[in-house]
Amino acid sequence: MSTSLDDQRKISASFSIQRQQQQNPLDFLRIICEGAVAGAAAGVVVETALYPIDTIKTRLQAVRGGGKIILKGLYSGLAGNIAGVLPASAIFVGVYEPAKQQLLKSLPENLSALAHLTAGALGGAASSIVRVPTEVVKQRMQTGQFISAPSAVRAIVAKEGFRGLYAGYGSFLLRDLPFDAIQFCIYEQLRMGYKIAAKRDLNDPENAIIGAFAGAFTGAITTPLDVIKTRLMVQGPANQYKGIYDCVGTIMKEEGPSAFLKGIGPRVLWISVGGSIFFGVLENTKQLLAQRRPNQNSISVKLD
Repeated sequence: MSTSLDDQRKISASFSIQRQQQQNPLDFLRIICEGAVAGAAAGVVVETALYPIDTIKTRLQAVRGGGKIILKGLYSGLAGNIAGVLPASAIFVGVYEPAKQQLLKSLPENLSALAHLTAGALGGAASSIVRVPTEVVKQRMQTGQFISAPSAVRAIVAKEGFRGLYAGYGSFLLRDLPFDAIQFCIYEQLRMGYKIAAKRDLNDPENAIIGAFAGAFTGAITTPLDVIKTRLMVQGPANQYKGIYDCVGTIMKEEGPSAFLKGIGPRVLWISVGGSIFFGVLENTKQLLAQRRPNQNSISVKLD
């Protein structure tokens, strides 16, 4: 006795679902690994291409009053920074991608923005373990305090202890958690809306434009937080600022509110161009890795 075509399809679908459920743990691990590789690639490309703009931004923010900045040694600290950006970007995207997918599955469709905001903040918090010491060493080299990353690490630890590598950690989180959350939320939401309107996948230039806008907007509104972070990170053992509140009060008293917008031009330029490159490289790397996956054909059963 033979079964109907509908029965065969139901059996095939049942086996397919069972197989997908069995593969879920491996799929979750694959998402983490692919996200880490894509994030590392994107982070390194952006840092290498735009490092001089970041150096100018840091020097503008670090100088007090009407001091002038030096435009030499704009690549100072690049090698050490890349050594830190590589694992930091890998950790960020490696946490962001699976967190985003799990949240999107758990939350109603109309709360997708909350999923992207939360995933961005989680990625930023996880990667801060590596990003903060990398940022401290980078910015002190950019401001001419050290000539190499190894000597910077040794000197900071010797004078300030291991906690010196995490100087300004609170201000870093204050800047980067909202920055990461907002930037990735804007990027993802714009991509989703554009994809629905265009009824197709986005091409590379479209991804780049959306990434640039998300970066420029988020970079601009978080510039005051970036100024505070820079001042706390580069002050060294002098400790002219005793914390975030003291830093804010001192800057307001000595330099006025306009000081909180120092470096906004280079920052917006760096993050907008960086956003277009980062998200472009990220999406292309994810597509490349997806193409290299082995085909996972569902199991079907044919009954006569």
